[in-house]
Amino acid sequence: MKIAVLKESAPGETRVAATPETVKKMVALGHAVSVESGAGARASFSDDLYKAAGAEISADGGVGGADLVLKVRRPNDDEIGKIRAGAGFCALLEPYGDRGVIDALAKAKIDALAMEFIPRISRAQSMDALSSQANLAGYRAVIEAAALYGRAFPMMMTAAGTVAAAKVFIMGVGVAGLQAIATARRLGAVVSATDVRPATKEQVASLGAKFVAVEDEEFKQAETAAGYAKPMSAEYQAKQAVLVTEHIAKQDIVITTALIPGRPAPVLVTEAQARSMRPGSVIVDLAVAQGGNCPLSKPDELVEAGGVRIMGFTNLPARLASDASSLYAKNLLALLPLLTDKETKAFAPAWDDEIVQGAMLSRGGALVHPHFAPQSAKVGAA
Repeated sequence: MKIAVLKESAPGETRVAATPETVKKMVALGHAVSVESGAGARASFSDDLYKAAGAEISADGGVGGADLVLKVRRPNDDEIGKIRAGAGFCALLEPYGDRGVIDALAKAKIDALAMEFIPRISRAQSMDALSSQANLAGYRAVIEAAALYGRAFPMMMTAAGTVAAAKVFIMGVGVAGLQAIATARRLGAVVSATDVRPATKEQVASLGAKFVAVEDEEFKQAETAAGYAKPMSAEYQAKQAVLVTEHIAKQDIVITTALIPGRPAPVLVTEAQARSMRPGSVIVDLAVAQGGNCPLSKPDELVEAGGVRIMGFTNLPARLASDASSLYAKNLLALLPLLTDKETKAFAPAWDDEIVQGAMLSRGGALVHPHFAPQSAKVGAA
């Protein structure tokens, strides 16, 4: 199989879809790999390193003759035009953000897989790009918050007096939130966290942080058997809002991480709550690309409101380009056996595999994912 690795075209994107390490492993598996010149430069992977790993370096990554094309982010029109019909394409396609891209992929008869749709099952953990990138985003969010805060994180006792530890509140305890808790604790902050799922209380406590929630009977039943949050009553939401409002006013740093695929991000910190924090406090909004968890946040801009600094980051993993690329490239490498014929090494996705079915957006000129396929196609597939 001929595999093409393209340079990222999205503004500010520093990651790359393959590293010299994963290229070496793909070549060892019997594949030919072509890397677009300069594709890994922003992640500190030179063309020479790719050559040493067995890759061919070309001006366009050899995309025209490739059986499988790998990227980090969605392709632009020019890239789609160069990919041959019947080829495979894997990337974080952000399908809810731009329907035109996935329609264009289908029209070009490209078999496109969205890495964010990899099912979250135990067998697919090594392929879970959302988790690998969110983990780094949670870490980097705390580092960015510390830089914006302008005060020390740990308590310091000196001859000149005592410096109080920073108070950090993490809102949303998913992969990013858990890493943010762990990082803030390692830096010496007093950390608290909240989430609507009762199961997260134990996870928060295991990291040495305080769990903040109204823990009544409704809260205890607020999670489905599949691990998702149930809608809460207006009465519960009001009680939780009072508790959170009182807590936010006492915090130095608030980091919000709540995202819902295909929907605007929920508001976790209102304008009034943000303004209740003391001057010099910091809010880091990781959901700003989907509208934000705070109405005051703006994509990749620093906003000040009443002395409170509010920063919305749209792509924190790109600020850790080398590590983020390494993890994402390994996610793709783990997926590769499901896209390859064991005997011929040709591009041959295991169409009946639940992982491939979960991630596949388009196949043979049609949109096949249940979230995007026309109603007639859904009925036919059923």
